Amino acid sequence: MKSIRVKWFVCCLTIGLCGFFLIILSACQVDPRIQRSIRHYEQSSGSPTQKVQMQGYFSNAEMTLRPDSNIIDQSMSTEKYDYISHDTFRSVSSDPLSTFSVDVDTASYANLRRMINDGVVPPAGAVRIEEMVNYFSYDYPQPQGDHPFSINAEVGPCPWDDNHRLLRLGIKARETEHCSCIRSNLIFLIDVSGSMGSPDKLPLVIDSLKMLVKELGHKNRVGIVVYAGASGVVLKPTACDQPRKIYSALRKLHAGGSTNGGQGIQTAYRLARRYFIDGGVNRVILCTDGDFNVGLTSRSELVDLVKEQAKDNIYLSILSFGQGNYNDAMLEQISNMGNGNHAYIDSIMEAKKVLVQQATSTLATIAKDVKIQIEFNPQQVQAYRLIGYENRVMAKEDFNDDTKDAGDVGAGHTVTALYELVPVGEGVDRPSVDPLKYQRSSVVTPRAGSDELLTVKLRYKQPEGDRSQRITRVVYDNGSQFLSRDTQFAAAVAGFGMILRDDAEAGNCSLGKVRQWAKASLGDDFHGYRKQFIKLVERYQRID
Repeated sequence: MKSIRVKWFVCCLTIGLCGFFLIILSACQVDPRIQRSIRHYEQSSGSPTQKVQMQGYFSNAEMTLRPDSNIIDQSMSTEKYDYISHDTFRSVSSDPLSTFSVDVDTASYANLRRMINDGVVPPAGAVRIEEMVNYFSYDYPQPQGDHPFSINAEVGPCPWDDNHRLLRLGIKARETEHCSCIRSNLIFLIDVSGSMGSPDKLPLVIDSLKMLVKELGHKNRVGIVVYAGASGVVLKPTACDQPRKIYSALRKLHAGGSTNGGQGIQTAYRLARRYFIDGGVNRVILCTDGDFNVGLTSRSELVDLVKEQAKDNIYLSILSFGQGNYNDAMLEQISNMGNGNHAYIDSIMEAKKVLVQQATSTLATIAKDVKIQIEFNPQQVQAYRLIGYENRVMAKEDFNDDTKDAGDVGAGHTVTALYELVPVGEGVDRPSVDPLKYQRSSVVTPRAGSDELLTVKLRYKQPEGDRSQRITRVVYDNGSQFLSRDTQFAAAVAGFGMILRDDAEAGNCSLGKVRQWAKASLGDDFHGYRKQFIKLVERYQRID
């Protein structure tokens, strides 16, 4: 009888231990969303294994993660992208003016890179060609004279259509002193909701902001506001010569709860207003995955809020992180309305690019409401199309209207735009209109008989000004049959964007040709970003 009781006890103990270990195993299994983030985070950092703090998921337990996780099912994604209407050729005889707001955002390229590296074909709405082209730097001369911009232009053969010409238009903003020497009041507005728990979100946010703080000096102040189910001030604006105090506040952040983004923005703006620096940089830097699901959630309400604050010279920049619920559509629009820029941070290397290498241009605005208008000579150009900038196109009347909002440019920033031109005498496949019954086409001026190809006009305001100033430059086509390295590379990037969007105007562009054009135009490529682009094209070829 005694031996039977012992056997029964051992059996119960064994069953109990098995159940206990099953519970532990279940608790430690990594969410598939986190698995994908881990893999991408490791690829970005370049290390075979990576120890990260899984805040909000594992109670800060340190775990060793390996790059063999499964990719999340894309059907689970709730990412949001706006529809982009592809622009076609416009006739110079009926529409001689092209007007658009400049764009210095780069979020689209980094986001596309994340998706392609994960083996995913990007949705067409995620492809903003101007942000792809402007992700890369080009060699434009520094401005001379009183204006803070130089205007540069090159005309050559269009790589994807032998009968057309390609115009690369570039502007370069004047360099200023390093951001550490500029008085600034920066409010970090950090999303700490439950969706931010994966390592490519809040942990990467913290590491990224620590890098920025290291770039700043005693003239810079940093405050921290967080939001989840509610919002609150974690750190009042503190001079950056006290980095340990700022780092300590960042290290205490944890992810959990819903996302009251609207309340967080309001709290951040109130703090920025309270510590406002006259004549300095006053900026809210929002770090989020874009998941606004509680409180002030409608895009129109958010847009109205940030527009009003921008009028009072408190600007909004957005750093986007992570995947799965990334709200690109909302974040891109509110950053535009907030006189700021929008970057997507998919790795610590991208954080270094945006917040270290480009810290001054990211933070210090040199001019606001910058817009460009081009007038084409109808005796030189039959038709044209602006490649990209679809959501930046403005009415021709808006160019001289100082009440119309446009893009802002930071110190040292470059802005590049590409136009495909159809010379007079070449056929163009576009719908025609019936002859007008009550009026005739305008008569050209004697100036149209010159060899001028087009005239570029640029308007801008001083950062705290209300009246714009204008710069004008005339552009000629000398008939060159060659493209500089910079123009050829920009064309390769634009060609890749057209392929990703299945653009009907892509001509004979192909992935093979894009790769060929890019390889032939690497130049110095000091940071290796152009080589990285070629690898991205090759990666897409394997999943396409």
